[in-house]
Amino acid sequence: MAVQSKLAEIAFNCSCHEYNHPWTSSCACAAAGMMLSEIPPSLRTYATVYLLALVMRGRIPSLKDLGRTAAGILQSTAFLSLNGGLFVFCVCFLRQLLGGFYFGTVAWLPSFISSFISLAAERPERRAPLAMYVANVGIETLWKMMESRGLVRSIPNGQVLIMGLSVTALMYMYRAGLHKTVAKDATFKGLGVIVGKEEEGPLKTPMVTTSQSSRQRPLNFRSITAYLQLYDRFLTTKHPSCPHKRGCAPYALLGGLKPFLGGMGLQVGLKLLLNITKIFQLKMQWRKQIFNKGSLQLGLALGIFSLLFKTTSCGLRHSCGYDSALFAIPAGLLGSIGLLNFPNTTVALYLMWKSLQLLYNWGVAEGKVPEVPHFSMLMYGFFTAVLFHSAILEARSLRPSYYKFLQNISGNRISRFNVKSFEEYGLKSQDQINYVIKKLGIDMTSPYPICALTV
Repeated sequence: MAVQSKLAEIAFNCSCHEYNHPWTSSCACAAAGMMLSEIPPSLRTYATVYLLALVMRGRIPSLKDLGRTAAGILQSTAFLSLNGGLFVFCVCFLRQLLGGFYFGTVAWLPSFISSFISLAAERPERRAPLAMYVANVGIETLWKMMESRGLVRSIPNGQVLIMGLSVTALMYMYRAGLHKTVAKDATFKGLGVIVGKEEEGPLKTPMVTTSQSSRQRPLNFRSITAYLQLYDRFLTTKHPSCPHKRGCAPYALLGGLKPFLGGMGLQVGLKLLLNITKIFQLKMQWRKQIFNKGSLQLGLALGIFSLLFKTTSCGLRHSCGYDSALFAIPAGLLGSIGLLNFPNTTVALYLMWKSLQLLYNWGVAEGKVPEVPHFSMLMYGFFTAVLFHSAILEARSLRPSYYKFLQNISGNRISRFNVKSFEEYGLKSQDQINYVIKKLGIDMTSPYPICALTV
């Protein structure tokens, strides 16, 4: 107990100079240095994003388009740079205000305050996408933090379960026609490509109470004509409530084949793009990189999902005698079996947050859920705070690619924060940072970060 009390006292009495900016004794210089070091990488990041968006429009930009793009780049750069500078300022300010460091004020609370304020400088239409992005990484980080404490346990193919439930919710909204009213989002364009425009709601066909308009005569399989008639029925048989024009069988089969070929082509195309340098250098290992089972994963996932979704939907229409948006629920759940071929955590979490966002918008529009003011800003602040907390105190729980992003955007500061004084929390934070530094090969030869502004 005496040792723990001593460690707690050390953590509380730790100065911001010792922890947050050991290279300079000035809090103002530390905050200004952080902000200045973030400007170049932020400018590069957002210049790439905005220019790519401009090219994707597929038309020659006007002077007005170029002006808006330049203004957007500068505004987004200011937002991201302000975020880092305010974080350092809030760490020092809260340390002086409270007289010491508590567990929540080491990184989480300063990051929440700075992120919430800085997002106000970003364009309103970009706030929700930014909140969705950090929520995607943040929920994964939270799960790993709880898993390290033994509070939760991962289950096999858990990401597929999340993906299946999320896609099912999105498909119900798509079939109900909500994507045209209260749940407008570009995600439904992708779903339309996978399952086709025929399944798009709201339902256009009238409800039919009979399963077939007339009974078909039995076939005599002793003649060749019977097999021709059977083939013709295979191509043409459909229920009156089905929204497609061709027969149900070819509709489902072709509906599975097209997404399969598209998904496979997309995955192969991305691999070729990522290895463009090796291709020109004639060092491309074609069998290892392209001609393998991995190139089929996305295609199989999309193709099987579409095939099972359409087969189940048509089967329910034949069985029940009418069409309903509710059929998207069992059809989506059964179709999710195909997603076992592409168990991607990032995609699963994106779809989860997107479906929750659209369900929330629907609930607000129907008056079933209260609208939370500045919800996107609160969401962004919360999950950004989780990411900063993890990067500083629980580095092994953070996705390595995001740690590298924070390291780069902070001017190599994240790995240089001195967290030895916080060993009382029992997280072995410095050991975790050292592990990540070694794993990612971060250069620590220089004792100073970029724009150190030492005083």
